[in-house]
Amino acid sequence: MQVLNSLNQLPADATHDLVVIGAGGAGMATALFAALEGRQVLLVERTGFVGGTTAWSAGTTWVPGTHHAAAVNPNDTLADAARYLSNAIGERTPLALRQAFLDHGPEVIRQIEDRSNVKFRPYAKHPDYISDLGGATLNGRALEPLPFDGRLLGDLFKLVRPPIPEFTVLGGMMVDRTDINHLLALTQSWASFKHSLKIIGRHAADRLSHPRGTRLVMGNALVARLLYSLSTHAHVTLVLNTSVERFERDAHGVSGVVLRGQGTDQDGWRSVAAKGGVVLASGGFNRHPDLRAAMLPGADIDWCPAALGHTAEAHALAKDAGAVYGQGALSNAFWAPVSLRQRADGSTAMFPHFVMDRAKPGMLTVNQAGERFVNESTSYHLFGLAMQATASVPAYLVCDATALQTYGIGMVRPGASAKDMAPFLADGYLNRGDTLDELAGKLCISAAGLKASVQKINVCAQTGVDPDFQRGVTAYQQNIGDATAGHKNPNLGPLTTAPFYAVKLYPGDIGAATGFATDGDARVLDANGEPIAGLYAVGNDMHSIMGGVYTAPGITLGPGLVFGCLAARHAAARSLAGRH
Repeated sequence: MQVLNSLNQLPADATHDLVVIGAGGAGMATALFAALEGRQVLLVERTGFVGGTTAWSAGTTWVPGTHHAAAVNPNDTLADAARYLSNAIGERTPLALRQAFLDHGPEVIRQIEDRSNVKFRPYAKHPDYISDLGGATLNGRALEPLPFDGRLLGDLFKLVRPPIPEFTVLGGMMVDRTDINHLLALTQSWASFKHSLKIIGRHAADRLSHPRGTRLVMGNALVARLLYSLSTHAHVTLVLNTSVERFERDAHGVSGVVLRGQGTDQDGWRSVAAKGGVVLASGGFNRHPDLRAAMLPGADIDWCPAALGHTAEAHALAKDAGAVYGQGALSNAFWAPVSLRQRADGSTAMFPHFVMDRAKPGMLTVNQAGERFVNESTSYHLFGLAMQATASVPAYLVCDATALQTYGIGMVRPGASAKDMAPFLADGYLNRGDTLDELAGKLCISAAGLKASVQKINVCAQTGVDPDFQRGVTAYQQNIGDATAGHKNPNLGPLTTAPFYAVKLYPGDIGAATGFATDGDARVLDANGEPIAGLYAVGNDMHSIMGGVYTAPGITLGPGLVFGCLAARHAAARSLAGRH
């Protein structure tokens, strides 16, 4: 693979079989599948890093029916998965698209593992998010990338977008859920002690020669594996710091692109022919000011925890070519509650509250009136939607001292000492009160409402039943609770130990659900439902086959991978056939 740091390094009037716009997870996968077909590929990235939001994610990839599923759930079937999706999504998206995903998914995973360095393993238990629906399963469909040794990338390691700093420990050591559990049990288990010692020792050695840890996990591991795999193909070119200025068209459809360098160099323009077509994988509309205002009204851009770069500049070009957005989604974006804190460098840290705190015993979430408005153990997407539907922005995640020490809260880690908490208290990220009245006063919310809510949740903890919001009644909710806490319900525990703590939550859009309408080969459709020749969309540029319903972990990366493969195959065949 040839890596170009600026567009002026690309030869003038270059010709490729396929041009992929965006080097996030879906774009990199599409480029890799095209390379496996023997095609000349140009991968265009607007920033100086590869990986996009995938690099910041858990890297979970939801693909039912793979060869991995049999190891943990041999009784699962594609028919069950199809039934689950139909129950969850209904008619929000075309059944044919969902079926194409299911039909091709197992073979796509098999191919990428057999022919590249991208490797997965199944989670022992990772339920579908709406686990009470028919066809849902507890495991087998969600895959995670194997950890990767970033040292294998050599000089390419610096291209992998670094993880969110607040998701690392010890100055840049990445940890996944398995690592976190071992670190928390460091002094309680010999196995945990050995695991922790191994990864901490590795990190200490890394810091002698690297700015951060090279043991990559989660989304960073997936991105690094894609990059390492692409690096073995001489007919792939990656150009960084480059945007698409316009599409070139001829009688056969989209025939190429004009690219623009991000610098001021007068030579920073190139016309590139694309014999097979152009794939949009630019990450979705979320950071385009006008599209955001129209499609996500009231959602501040400062609440968006997705990576920079997905400005949707290419969306206007696709619309000019006749592309239309898909319709009928439950929401135009996928959501998670986030807490905000200003870093020392002036940037804002947006911390997504996925699974580590809000669903645990001793936690509850209230609005300005001090009242609960949501099942705290529901999926992060439904949590974010509930915040907006009930005008609970900001919301307040509240816990007692026992819960904070056990689970942490947001950026405050479990077991935090007074010294650890001091900077969070000083800048107002964390609020503390010796009494609920004092905490409510600092939050400027109703003290009477907060005390009544805590009293109710304490009763719920005793009975194990939440009559108002049914917290902890599904397998998904119970899985992100704490069954070891000794309560009747793994998601419910009392708030009784002072002092009490809280952080403010905002609805953060973690990715686009609305994108361009496509067919089963990821070809972009026009207003008449006809494919626009030579134009494809994958990842968050493609209208989600989930229709704005967050059905399971990894439902952006799974379809991104599968439809990236289908787009690459179709474009490769088109290139060989002379673009007809």
